Amino acid sequence: MLTVVGGCGATKSYTATDQLLLSDAVDTTVSKIDFEPLRHHKVYLDVSYLKTQRSSNLIESDYVISSIRQQMVSNGVHLVESRETADVVAEARLGALGLDSHTVTYGVPSSNSLAAASSVFANAPVVPIIPELSVARHESKNGAVKIAVFAYDRETREPLWQSGIANSTSKARDTWVLGVGPFQRGTIYSRTRFAGDKLSPTELLTQQQERVKKTQRWDDYRRGRVFPALFEGSEEAENPVQLAGAENAEAQDGGKASKE
Repeated sequence: MLTVVGGCGATKSYTATDQLLLSDAVDTTVSKIDFEPLRHHKVYLDVSYLKTQRSSNLIESDYVISSIRQQMVSNGVHLVESRETADVVAEARLGALGLDSHTVTYGVPSSNSLAAASSVFANAPVVPIIPELSVARHESKNGAVKIAVFAYDRETREPLWQSGIANSTSKARDTWVLGVGPFQRGTIYSRTRFAGDKLSPTELLTQQQERVKKTQRWDDYRRGRVFPALFEGSEEAENPVQLAGAENAEAQDGGKASKE
């Protein structure tokens, strides 16, 4: 005997999901830009073309600008706050910063067309709205970012460097089956989730995104770092600086070695 049990689930986290989609796409895109050719140069970052519409719920150009500045500093660029004190001007532009979404329903979607039609006739009985009768439903959201940066000599205006086009997309997928869900997957999740709880180590990364997130630039962008300049002129400058996470990892490795 086969018993079919339906269910119902909803997660009201779309604002957080939208923010994570955009910020993840920004992080991935910026990490692709190699500012190494501008190392040790005094650079002014011109952000005139990084303007976006103000929104209280979504990631704006401020996050993009700060991410680019972080990437430049971590690559050894000497940022200055005025164009007059710079040797090089780096101009950044934002080609895309937005979200797309679509929903697919396997079954009968909800409809109020009959109710709207009945309201045209006087004294017509009220027709209720037809509810959604679906076997499964799939919602998909994509965040997309495109950034480019180029640099030129402040005095001569001679071109010095350009990053090329850097772009990335992030994904979030929600699926309901017989009303049960959502089963959540995407690049913003480390693994598949059910209504916010982790299920299995399934990821939804494209081959390009997997390659980017395995590069040294991505690791440098994401991890905590202490730069030698912090200890310049002190005894610590003679010794390599390690983060707490690295020390803990070494301690664990040492513990394993001693047990062996």
